[in-house]
Amino acid sequence: MIDKIDSVALAIYDFLFNTTYIAPALLILAGIYFTIRLGLPQFRLFGESIKVVSEKPKNKDGISSFGALMVSTASRVGTGNIIGVSTAICVGGFGAIFWMWITAILGGASSFVESTLAQIYKKKDKDGTYYGGPSYYMQDALKQRWLGVIFAIALILTYAVGYNMLAAYNTKTAFSGFSFYDEKVTSIIVGAVLAILFAAVVLGGAKRLTKVTGVLVPIMGVLYIVVSLVVIVLNAKNIPFVFKSIFVSAFDFKAIFGGFAGSCILWGIKRGLYSNEAGMGSAPNAAATADVSHPAKQGLVQMLSVFIDTLLICSATALMCMCANPNGLDEAVKGAPYVQQSMGMALGNFGPIFVAVALCLFAFTTLIGNFYYCEGCLKFILKREPSKIGLLVFRIVACALVFCGCIITTDLAWDAADALQGIMVLINIPVILILSKPAIKALKDYTKQRKEGKNPEFKAADIGLTNTECWK
Repeated sequence: MIDKIDSVALAIYDFLFNTTYIAPALLILAGIYFTIRLGLPQFRLFGESIKVVSEKPKNKDGISSFGALMVSTASRVGTGNIIGVSTAICVGGFGAIFWMWITAILGGASSFVESTLAQIYKKKDKDGTYYGGPSYYMQDALKQRWLGVIFAIALILTYAVGYNMLAAYNTKTAFSGFSFYDEKVTSIIVGAVLAILFAAVVLGGAKRLTKVTGVLVPIMGVLYIVVSLVVIVLNAKNIPFVFKSIFVSAFDFKAIFGGFAGSCILWGIKRGLYSNEAGMGSAPNAAATADVSHPAKQGLVQMLSVFIDTLLICSATALMCMCANPNGLDEAVKGAPYVQQSMGMALGNFGPIFVAVALCLFAFTTLIGNFYYCEGCLKFILKREPSKIGLLVFRIVACALVFCGCIITTDLAWDAADALQGIMVLINIPVILILSKPAIKALKDYTKQRKEGKNPEFKAADIGLTNTECWK
């Protein structure tokens, strides 16, 4: 049964990434288009994106820009920042990191558009909080509810099944290098512990999710970057070689086009997507919850989240591994073993232990952030709040899937996640390309008001919109 499921997932993944290359092509072309149309917002408005993060919500009980950022970052910053980066390097070579950077820079523009659209078409709940996401702009702006339902189902499958099982699986592999590791026993123990901790949080509701991630994400990210920098400094003599290798490998077109499916470009794009999720349509679900005075503010904040994930944390992993262990690239040690091996060479026994702890924390916040998206999509599909019993069943199933992630095969864990994320890209990117005009106009309105010295306030009518619920 598992083999049949994996064969289906592999067939979808191969079609989207290795045969037609449609998923990576959509990501790159959309990123280039949005970057040009928005006037290089990743560079031009980087300082502005940092400024708006600290703004408080309009209402004291609302979710701030920072709160929404932490939820989206909790999902983005996860095992992909360690395992995904290591896999990209070991299989695609040093050049994969360059293409991961490019994916993040271009993806920042796509993330701005999708998150701004989510803000424009968000809904207001009875308790005064906001909700929304791609399914809602597909329904209200594109007038295609059926597509919104399909996307919501794809998101639930991607995050509750694909990504959460993969996060659990990757956590288990962090212990594979220790003497006590036993494949069967360790898988069950790690799976049970993760599932119990996950259940303790998700059964407390969405507000607890934002509180937990708001504390764990900054601490976890900063500590990981600091330790990685220590390793890089200890191996500073290798920095010139590492950067030279990154750029030489990235532009070795003879090798790239001789086997594109295994090239640094494709691995950089695939693992960049798994890490930062830009353009997939996940972060807009968090972006829509923010209580801000202008939709573009949350677009800028979510653009910043992509940079935090890839340009900071993924780069920390990559440079730390390559500086400490530049000759250790081998597909056989891809994933946690290469990272732990590199940390061990620089920091001794502390290194592998720190990686295992970091992976556990990354995985836990990923599980929480991923689940946050799923309940909103469930509400969209049902056109109402799920019943208490229905929601309880859904949460219990989600907990069970976390446990299953630790006992499934490597192939199923990765193939399912890659296939499902590709389906989300296939739906969301064409939609935001079609609907991009309101987001572009919103940014122009925002920058115009900023130049006038105002704290931008948005009115839908100012950009010619009449079908929004929250901006009349």
